[in-house]
Amino acid sequence: MLHEAANDEDVVSIKMTLYRVAKQSKVVEALIEAAENGKEVFVLVELKARFDEENNIGWSRLLEDAGCHVIYGLDGYKVHSKLCQIMKKKDGNVEYYTQIGTGNYNEKTARLYTDLSLMTADPKIGMEAARVFQALAMGETVEDMEYLLVAPRCLQNKVLAMIDEEIEHAKAGEPAYIGLKMNSLTDKRIMSKLVEASCAGVHIDMVIRGICCLIPGVKGQTENIHIISIVGRFLEHSRIYIFGTQERARIYISSADFMTRNTLRRVEVAAPIEDPDIRMQIQEMFVTMLSDNRKARSMNNKGIYKIEPSDNAPLNSQEVFLQQAYDNAAPATDK
Repeated sequence: MLHEAANDEDVVSIKMTLYRVAKQSKVVEALIEAAENGKEVFVLVELKARFDEENNIGWSRLLEDAGCHVIYGLDGYKVHSKLCQIMKKKDGNVEYYTQIGTGNYNEKTARLYTDLSLMTADPKIGMEAARVFQALAMGETVEDMEYLLVAPRCLQNKVLAMIDEEIEHAKAGEPAYIGLKMNSLTDKRIMSKLVEASCAGVHIDMVIRGICCLIPGVKGQTENIHIISIVGRFLEHSRIYIFGTQERARIYISSADFMTRNTLRRVEVAAPIEDPDIRMQIQEMFVTMLSDNRKARSMNNKGIYKIEPSDNAPLNSQEVFLQQAYDNAAPATDK
């Protein structure tokens, strides 16, 4: 996509945030190519990415030498968002092509991590992503957004509000649901609100690979919370938020775990999933993960992870997704 944009005469600009960059980066090479072809290229390189500081500095110098506009993060915040935007002008009209992901633009980790990425030409998402880049260029963070959830100022509060809405549905005797997938859960405000939701009768499923400071199944507190961890061939790295049931479900993919460092001390972006087919795909993926009886471990009310006994056929969620990827690629390969 980036190489195509670099050579498209209608492309005016490419903007991107980089957190962890591979030592041999085709992403950076494409950005350099775009700048050399006269495109406006804006890149935010996060120099505070732990263990990658030296590598990021080296790539930053090459980007600057090629004529890219490079900035080095924000004062007081790490920029952890995975955001890319291509702007085209054709026949006097401006078009935005926006990519928002859960994982880094890193060829090495892309082979090892599981991640999700949304690519969209939706103008309302494009306009808000453009506002994020504008704020970053000025060394600022955005105050509020209508569609995107953007930390540190308008992600945590909107998540809390959506949990509150599920609480109200449960109190009214209506179906209420929250599904979360992420690496870690430590944010005290969000955890307290999840406990409140559980007490109100909201059913909550969570797939938390790493640190989880919430204990499920505690009588009178977290009886409606179910937590599993999946550790398999690939490192589970995608973040998914689901609030609500069926058609009213609000679904997001995000760069942010629910950790205080992510919700309040980093720039993170969560994107709404509105396309019906993609919504269904993500919901089916989430159900498949919850059905994993090979690589999943369920946390009990003592904080201990154990394999849940199952009479179902063996199911390894990562193997299911890998086979689906092969099946989807097969038609293109056969041509």
